[in-house]
Order: sequence, then structure tokens, then C-alpha cells
Amino acid sequence: MKKILLASLFVVSCIQAKEFNPQMQEFMNTLQAEAKQQNPSFQGFDYARGEAIFTTQKMGKNGTLISCVSCHTNDLSKNGLNEHTNKVIEPLSPSANPTRFTDVKEVQKWLRRNFKDVYNREGTPLEQGDVITYIINKK
Repeated sequence: MKKILLASLFVVSCIQAKEFNPQMQEFMNTLQAEAKQQNPSFQGFDYARGEAIFTTQKMGKNGTLISCVSCHTNDLSKNGLNEHTNKVIEPLSPSANPTRFTDVKEVQKWLRRNFKDVYNREGTPLEQGDVITYIINKK
């Protein structure tokens, strides 16, 4: 069973490597190193944890229930809408929007902002890596 889990983690890592440009892969490597430093038993980023972070509702800054899905929708290949600003959000899925996850500074900015909006704090390296893993692998 352990061998299957390790093989699965390796496959996910390979998928990620194919999806990212060198700068984004380096960012993911940094998140992995930071997650491992914070928790020595860290085994890799996880789609299911990322999905839970992305879809679970929390009390937002303005006192209403919010999740990432509130603005980005469950279908990451479609436009979302920020209801507070009434701005359209281009699809998160790299297959629908090839510019997603190509600019590290942009990814860092939006992870920071969105975690603060939904969770009232910055996301940990583990949470950020899990969310990115979920987004790039969601079908």
C-alpha cells in the first residue's frame, strides 16, 4: 500500500512538472521545502486537501459565508465573478486559460489576497501547494 501511495505522489509530481514553467516549478519546490520544514512528515501536496480548502465555506471578512468557489465557481474552466466588485474572473484552469500559473508574482499575490478574503489569514505553504495542485489537476 505504501508503495502505491509513493508511486501516486511521484506521478502527481511529474504531472505538475509538465504543467509549470521553470519559475513556477521553482515556486512549487520552495513551497514543498517550506512545508517539509514545518512538518517533517510532509509527503507531498494533495488534491483532496486542496479541494477541501477551495470548496469549504468560512466566515469571510465581511461576516458572510464564503469559499473560493463563491467567486471562482466549481467549474474552473469557466469565468467566475467577484460579487463585491462585480468583476469577471477569468478561468483558473490552465487548460482553459493558458496564462494561469505562469507568473509567480501574480500567483503569490492572488493566493495571499484570496486566503485573506476567505480565511482571514495568509495560507501556509502546505495549503498553497494543495490548492494549486487541486486547481491544475481538476478535470
